Amino acid sequence: MRNFAHDYFGYTPPSAGDVRASLSGYLELVRPPNITTALADVLAGYAIAGLGQPQRLAWLLVATATLYAGGIVFNDYFDRTLDAVERPERPIPSGRVPAKRAAAFGAGLLVIGILAAAMVTPAAAAVAVSIAVLALTYDAAAKHHPVLGPITMGACRGLNLLLGIAAVPLALSFNWPLALLPFLYIWAVTTVSRGEVHGGARTAAAASFVALLLVLAGLVYLTVGAVFLGATSNAIAAACLVFALAWRVLPAYWRAWHSTAPGDARAAVRTGVLSLVLLDAVLSAVYAGSVYALAVLAAAFVAGWLARQFAVT
Repeated sequence: MRNFAHDYFGYTPPSAGDVRASLSGYLELVRPPNITTALADVLAGYAIAGLGQPQRLAWLLVATATLYAGGIVFNDYFDRTLDAVERPERPIPSGRVPAKRAAAFGAGLLVIGILAAAMVTPAAAAVAVSIAVLALTYDAAAKHHPVLGPITMGACRGLNLLLGIAAVPLALSFNWPLALLPFLYIWAVTTVSRGEVHGGARTAAAASFVALLLVLAGLVYLTVGAVFLGATSNAIAAACLVFALAWRVLPAYWRAWHSTAPGDARAAVRTGVLSLVLLDAVLSAVYAGSVYALAVLAAAFVAGWLARQFAVT
C-alpha cells in the first residue's frame, strides 16, 4: 500500500513513530499540567455560584480546558522565533509541530472553548470571548511589556474563575470581586516569570512576594467570614489549605526575591503555577465544604504527575 500510494500519488504515509512524535509535540504544546489548574479555577467558581445547574459544569470544564490550551498554543506560536534561540527543544522551533498547523490548532481550540461556554449561558459565552481576546492580546503583544503583560495574564485567570461562577449568572453580580484573588496571584507568577531565562529584578520579585501576601490575607478574610456565618467545618478545612498554600509558595518567592537567579525564578514559576490549585481549593472549602475542596485538590496531584512528563511555564 505504501508503494502504491507513493508511486501513483507521490504520498508516503507516516510511520507509527512519526505519528507518535507528532502527537507528543501537540501534547507538549498545550502544557497539560497548566490545563489541569484551569479546571480547578472553574470548579472553584462553580462552588462560589452555589453548585447550581450541575448539567452546565461539564460544558464549562470543556470551555476552560480548550481556551487555556488555545492560549498556550498561541503563546508558543508568537514566540517561535525567540524560542528557536532560547528554547529550541520546544515543539514549533524543533519542527515537531509546523507553525501553520500550530496556529490552526490554537484557533480551533479557542473556538471550541467559546462554543462550549455558549452552551451554558450568554454570560459564560461573554466571559469566554473575553478570555480568548485577552489571551491573544497577551501572546501577540502584551507579554513583552513589563506592566501590561502580568496584568493581562492575571485578568485571564481572574476571568477563568468568573467562567465557573457564570454557571449561575446572578452569582456574578455578587461575587465578581473574588476574581481579584487569582488576578493578583497570577500577576505575581507572571512578573517573576520574566526572569526565567536571564534572571529577574529584585523590585519585581519583591512586588510579587507582597502580592502573594495580599492573596493569602484575602483568603484568611474569607475563612474567618465562614466562621461568622456558622460554617466552622468549612473554615477549618480552608484554614489548613491556606497554610499549605503559604508553605508552598512563600519560600519559593522569597528565594526568587533575594537571589534573582534564573533557576530560582523558574522554580518559583513552577511552584506558583502548580499551587494555584490550592487557592481554588480554599475557595471551594469556604463555599462548598471540605469534601468538594478535596475533589478540587485532586487536580493538584494530577498536575504534579503531569508536570513530571511535560513542561510547566
